[in-house]
Amino acid sequence: MANANYDCVIIGSGPGGYETAIRASQLGMDTAIIEKNKLGGVCLNIGCIPTKALLKSAEVMADARHLDSFGIDLDGSVSPNFPKVIERSRGAAAQMNKGVQFLMRKNDIDVIYGHGRLTSSSEIHVAPSVNMDGEEVGEETTVTAEHIIIATGARAREIPPLPVDGEHIITYKEAMLQTEPPDRMVIVGAGAIGVEFAYFYHNMGTEVTVVEVMDRMVPNEDAEVSKELGRSFKKMGINVMTSAEVQGVDTSGTPLQVDVKTSEGTETIETDQVLSAVGVVGNVEDIGLDELGIEYERGAIKKDEFFRTNVDGVYAIGDVAGGPWLAHKASHEGIVCVEKIAGEDPQPIDYKNVPGCTYCQPQIASVGYTEEQAKEAGYDIKVGKFPFKASGKAAALGHQEGFVKTIYDAKYGEFLGCHIIGHDATELIAEVVTSRKLETTGHEIMESMHPHPTLSETIMEATRAAYGKPINI
Repeated sequence: MANANYDCVIIGSGPGGYETAIRASQLGMDTAIIEKNKLGGVCLNIGCIPTKALLKSAEVMADARHLDSFGIDLDGSVSPNFPKVIERSRGAAAQMNKGVQFLMRKNDIDVIYGHGRLTSSSEIHVAPSVNMDGEEVGEETTVTAEHIIIATGARAREIPPLPVDGEHIITYKEAMLQTEPPDRMVIVGAGAIGVEFAYFYHNMGTEVTVVEVMDRMVPNEDAEVSKELGRSFKKMGINVMTSAEVQGVDTSGTPLQVDVKTSEGTETIETDQVLSAVGVVGNVEDIGLDELGIEYERGAIKKDEFFRTNVDGVYAIGDVAGGPWLAHKASHEGIVCVEKIAGEDPQPIDYKNVPGCTYCQPQIASVGYTEEQAKEAGYDIKVGKFPFKASGKAAALGHQEGFVKTIYDAKYGEFLGCHIIGHDATELIAEVVTSRKLETTGHEIMESMHPHPTLSETIMEATRAAYGKPINI
């Protein structure tokens, strides 16, 4: 590709990057995107999309073990074909990758493959790189732009007790690409990534132990949600250790020896593989940030409410600009960023209204304040809970675990937060996000007719419970 000048260049083509590029093009900017791996970034290729395909296979496997509860008799045993499960997941990623390629062509966005590195606030040097398939992509070139948006994402965090070798101690990347499941696995970290892979590998036949340093699973969620997930995992047969810290892993022999410090002393666990799921860290290295004098904040690129860095013409969005580390957050940030560049009047993002979703079963979805946070913020609150076991639709689906919890300001009826654990929780949370954006009150939720029988009724019912007007409990 010959040297070229653009109005806007985005470095990184994950959901934040490619959706930003599309919006920039819609706004009339001559736009290019630089990608050193594959279009779609981590999320599409080795993250969100293929992981959800794996989890669907795990869910089907879990249901298949209980077909008799659905009135179905099956002659013979049911077992997972692990290589085909992985193949299906890779197929979903490949399909979406082609979709992003189409979107780039449709929106007249130039795709420049290679490793992009800023040499000034308006110039990027691109060098050939090697993608995840081991293929060399791109060629030496220089690109200039009036506006450069950094969307390089994040990678798995490594900590000293867990030196990743890709075989004995792995990250999410190896966990979704390996073609044979281990007999035993220790997963370190009970956040979203940890519990999703715990659910997946358990249903693939692996004996799973989850080790979490905090005193509960999914520690960023409401405490009652954490407790419910713990009960559910225990019922499945997944071993969960909380208030426990991995001190080290001996990989010199077989099986591996994992030393775990607990309140009762140090325990050694034998396992075949360790999955490190202790968070992510932004990809800020080797892209020219230090030479340009770009400032950091808590390990991420420092930016203002419209994602401008301290260097004019350079912006940062998504994981590389800090948490929460969510694809939809990155996409929204990018759209706000380019709309501001184009002279539009976008609203700054309300980070209290960013939904979080965890796709194990039961699923978890939440937005806004937890009950504890609302109290700490000084609100006088009304709290309502509605169990899925009281939902007719959940009964029909055969998934009655979990509940919906709603939190309202007692004085004005402001919808402060909602926390869901149960079937399709991640599909239900958007109603709450929209309601909070529109400043909808609890009374308006109760007065909005929800169709029956649906899982969405549970939000209305939990709201009724908060106001002392429960109907179906």
